Amino acid sequence: MNQESSHNKVELKNTGFGYTLYLIGGKYKMPVLYALYTNNDPIRYNQLKRTLGTISFKTLTNTLKELEADELIIRQEYPQVPPKVEYRLSKKGLSLMPVLDEICYWGEEQMKNS
Repeated sequence: MNQESSHNKVELKNTGFGYTLYLIGGKYKMPVLYALYTNNDPIRYNQLKRTLGTISFKTLTNTLKELEADELIIRQEYPQVPPKVEYRLSKKGLSLMPVLDEICYWGEEQMKNS
C-alpha cells in the first residue's frame, strides 16, 4: 500500500487552519486584534501604538492595512484637520475573538502548570 494517503496531499494553505493562520499569523496581528477587542471602543492610531509598545510605526501601519484588507478591522477616517482615524474590529474580527480567548486561556493554564 502506498504510504502517501489522500490526507497527506492536502496543502496546509488550503485548509481552515491554514486560512486562519494566514489571517492572524505574524508577530503583531493577534496583539493588534486583542488590543482592539479589549478596548471596547474605537481606538486611534497613537493610542494603539502606545498599547502595543515596541512596534514600529511602519510595522503597525502595515499590520493595520493587512487586517483591514482581510476585513478583520474597520478603519474610520474623519474629514477634519488634523485627520482623525479610528480602528475597531469588524464583525468578522469579532467572530475571531473566542479563538483568541481560548489561546489566552490555554496560556494561562500552562503558566500555572509550569
